[in-house]
Amino acid sequence: DVQLVESGGATVQDGGSLRLSCAASGFTISQYCMGWFRQAPEKEREGVARIYTGGGSPYYVDSVKDRFTISQDNAKNTVYLQMNSLKPEDTGMYYCAASEYDCSADAFRADRFSYWGQGTQVTVS
Repeated sequence: DVQLVESGGATVQDGGSLRLSCAASGFTISQYCMGWFRQAPEKEREGVARIYTGGGSPYYVDSVKDRFTISQDNAKNTVYLQMNSLKPEDTGMYYCAASEYDCSADAFRADRFSYWGQGTQVTVS
């Protein structure tokens, strides 16, 4: 039973911080490229951060660089997204996803991610 379960979403003030968690089951995250995507109202889903949890540097969309950090705890089979200095434009549904494709690809490709969580809502006001 392959699952990705996000948690940690909440309503926070402008400038606040939040940590999202993505607990994986049914597969090992160290064998995948793990990513975070988000979708704001009236906007298309966009990639936020991704990392090959078996090693390598993370990738971030420009709008979150220096504010967000993707990390993992392989022993817990869990991926995290630490979000600092949150802005209202960060508001959206955040999704965790897993891909078997090369994580070093220069663009976020949602179609290359096979497993998806149900999402967790982040609201910044």
